[in-house]
Amino acid sequence: MTTWQEISEKAKELSTDKQREVLDFIEFLRAREGAHKALIDPAGLLTDLNIDISESDIAEIRREMWSRFPREDV
Repeated sequence: MTTWQEISEKAKELSTDKQREVLDFIEFLRAREGAHKALIDPAGLLTDLNIDISESDIAEIRREMWSRFPREDV
């Protein structure tokens, strides 16, 4: 018997109220898992923005940023 089958069989034995609690707990676990992934992977915080930065974009920004260094007036 698979884990899913075992969960299903045991849930059938519960009252309707307890089955609702099991469903609520499953939703809680799913939400917690999604939040945990976003915190572990910093890119997860920006995934909904659909930002695509290439290596050439990064290289260009670095060249622009470092073009004024070292500065003589400091």
